[in-house]
Amino acid sequence: MPVANAADVTLKASHQWPGGKGDVRDEMVQILAREMEKANVGVKIQVYPGGSLFKPKEQWGAMVKGQLDVSAFPLDYASGRHPEFSATLMPGLVRNHERAARLNTSPFMDDIKQVITDAGVVVLADAWLAGAFASKKQCITSPDSMKGQVTRAAGPAFEQMLVGAGGSIASMPSSEIYTGLQTGVLDAANTSSGSFVSYRLYEQVTCLTKPGANALWFMYEPILMSKRSWDKLSKEQQDALMAAAKVAEDYFAGQAKGLDDKLVKAYEDAGVEVVEMSADDYNAWLAIAKETSYKNFAEKVEGGQQLIDKALAVE
Repeated sequence: MPVANAADVTLKASHQWPGGKGDVRDEMVQILAREMEKANVGVKIQVYPGGSLFKPKEQWGAMVKGQLDVSAFPLDYASGRHPEFSATLMPGLVRNHERAARLNTSPFMDDIKQVITDAGVVVLADAWLAGAFASKKQCITSPDSMKGQVTRAAGPAFEQMLVGAGGSIASMPSSEIYTGLQTGVLDAANTSSGSFVSYRLYEQVTCLTKPGANALWFMYEPILMSKRSWDKLSKEQQDALMAAAKVAEDYFAGQAKGLDDKLVKAYEDAGVEVVEMSADDYNAWLAIAKETSYKNFAEKVEGGQQLIDKALAVE
């Protein structure tokens, strides 16, 4: 974005979730905007929610080119350009919120963030969202329960595991799941706890598998910024932006677990059956993931095995 006067900058922030409806990712970006207003350093952030400025998967390329300044972005959406990013939506790699928090400062995330930086994007705030499975056909617990279901999985690593269990895949961003279920394109879906609530998928499904103690699905959805836009800011403005991002990240950390509780309540209130994977279910899925997603990632992605090993080494 061309900046006429570095003292008076308007940054465009884009994301795919509903605006002003309590979605935690929208709220992170809104906090960023409010904190920058308070900092009074000549930077205003204009938020464009609901995919109104860029389509979900187009946001990465737009940031790289400097056409978009800021985005709350599910990193795996850019795994077609940077296959390493599939590790940030790898089945069973995270499992719970405590482990997600430890991963943020691990050598595994250092490597991921280096790829982000080298591509021309800056990480402002970390966020890992737990996710769930839901179906309008039958509850998804063990791998056998996926057989014959057409599902949306969010990224290639999950898709490979689900196909390994006998499911079929229809790929789409989370903003299209509701229509997919409504029109019969999908029988099932997995996405983040936040998206399950924000997109009101409880209107289309009969059974939810909550994250619980054995969350197979965790996705890294940070707030990112175009390095081209970042470099145009003064040191004072950059410092204020990082301070604002810390407020947003701390807010998210306080909300993350609560999102899962909010998810369960919304679905129970809507009359949807809520189940949980047992440790045995989780391990059965993990065995399939290791033979499909993990194996494929190690073979196809340069340094893939080392990345997985670094993630698994985090206590």
